[in-house]
Amino acid sequence: MPALSDLSATPSTAAPAPLPGPEVLVIAAHPQLEHSRINRQMMQAAAGSASTVQVRDLYALYPDYLIDIEAEQALLASARLIVWQHPIQWYSMPALMKLWVDDVLAFGWAYGPGGTALRGKDLWLVATTGGPEDSYHPDSYNRYFFDAFLPPYEQTAALCGMRFLPPLLLHGAHRADEAEVAAHVQVYADRLASHPHWPELDALLYGLSQRVPEDARPDDHDPDQAAAARALGRSQAGPQPLGGATDVPGGRGAP
Repeated sequence: MPALSDLSATPSTAAPAPLPGPEVLVIAAHPQLEHSRINRQMMQAAAGSASTVQVRDLYALYPDYLIDIEAEQALLASARLIVWQHPIQWYSMPALMKLWVDDVLAFGWAYGPGGTALRGKDLWLVATTGGPEDSYHPDSYNRYFFDAFLPPYEQTAALCGMRFLPPLLLHGAHRADEAEVAAHVQVYADRLASHPHWPELDALLYGLSQRVPEDARPDDHDPDQAAAARALGRSQAGPQPLGGATDVPGGRGAP
C-alpha cells in the first residue's frame, strides 16, 4: 500500500514526463491517523478515485509543523477543487490544518491586494464528527445545529473568492456500521472523480472576493521576514501535542 503522505492515482512510468498539477487537491489532516477507522479509508479512496486527484496528508508531510508554503501554493494554483478533509475537533479543524490555513492562504496571494490565486475555485469541506447528528441541536449537549460551526469555513472561501460547496459530513463516526462507512466512502470517491459535473453546482454562485485594504496587515510589510519569524518560533517551540477532543469536552477519538 502506498504511503498516504502524498498520494496520487497516477501510475509511475520508466521515463515520466512532467505532470501538470492536480485538478482536485485533498488537504487531509488527522493527528491520530493510525487509529482512524474512517478518515484513513476516505483518504485511500480519494487517492484511487481518479488520476486528477492528489491527497496531501499534512501530519505525515509536516510532523515538525514547518509547512513548505511555496510547494503548497503551487499545488493549489493548479487545482479547481480544494478539499479539506478532517475530523471535527473542538468544533473546528485540527491544529496543523489551522496552521496550514494561516501560512499558506497568505495576504497578497490568497486574499487582499493582488491576492487572486484562489479566485474561481471550489472549496469542499469533508468532515467526520464523533457525536451523532442529533447531538448538534439546541436541546442536546452540543447546543447548536452543525451549520452554526461553518461560518469560518464559508468566510475563508468568500474572502479568497472561492465557492463553498455543501459539506460532506459523517456524524456519529465512532458508531457507524461497516455498511454505512462503505457507502459514505463510495460517495466521496464518486464525487471527487465526477467534479465539476455535479448537478447542484449550477445553482451555487461564486461569491465576489472581499476587498481588503492594503494596510489591513501593517505588521507584515516584509513577508519573508514575517514567515521566517513564524518558522523560528515554531522550531523553538517544537511540534505541538497531537490529539484532542472530537466533539465533547474531555473526549478523545479518531474517526
